[in-house]
Amino acid sequence: MKVLGIIPARYASTRFPGKPLTMIGGKSMIQRVYNQCLKCEQLTEVAVATDDQRIYDHVTGFGGNAFMTSNEHRSGTDRIGEVLQILKSESPEKQFDVIVNIQGDEPYISPEQIERVINCFKDSKAEIATLIKPISDGRELFNPNVVKAVVNRNGNALYFSRQPLPFLRGTEPAEWLNHHEFYKHIGIYAYKRQVLEVIVHLKASPLEKAESLEQLRWLENGFSIITAITDSETVAIDTPEDLSKLTNIL
Repeated sequence: MKVLGIIPARYASTRFPGKPLTMIGGKSMIQRVYNQCLKCEQLTEVAVATDDQRIYDHVTGFGGNAFMTSNEHRSGTDRIGEVLQILKSESPEKQFDVIVNIQGDEPYISPEQIERVINCFKDSKAEIATLIKPISDGRELFNPNVVKAVVNRNGNALYFSRQPLPFLRGTEPAEWLNHHEFYKHIGIYAYKRQVLEVIVHLKASPLEKAESLEQLRWLENGFSIITAITDSETVAIDTPEDLSKLTNIL
């Protein structure tokens, strides 16, 4: 199985402009993400997909593989879809079976997490895969910035929401974690190539617009999303202040 890992990276960011080029312990954020990906032996190839010449030049400068893409994409998934089109036109013989969408703002992403999401495709029925993690902190459960996942007995996603789901009727919210296993979504995706080529052309859906979660578009259109449980925590950098989260890692 040939697997391509792609790191979408934009320069323009409302909360943290130029985030991919921010230096962390002597290396840029994007280089640290790239290096973590190289540690995953199941990735056949790693590349950065960007819309900014500065990021492109930086990545190629440290020896990385990069693609220039449009600055009009709605999401990282759409940016990755353009990379597939570039590869198809420039290197038609280079076809990948699975593509992994790796967040560019997690400088210390665990290679084991990347491997875990790839392993979902050992079952040939998998179309899209992602990770979830048990919630143990009530602050996360009720934080709308922490996306929650509801799954069936086979690990297939039923729904994703910014609200805690399910609602536990007759139980005080402070006690919910004592009565039900809740999961938060870890934002790494992997797609079967043929599925990715279809979903990038789907129109935004009502549930997606309501929750501002693109994975709901895929569920609404009948695609299955299989989940795998991880115990590893991810550290995402959304604002300059978030760099303080890395104190215990550096």
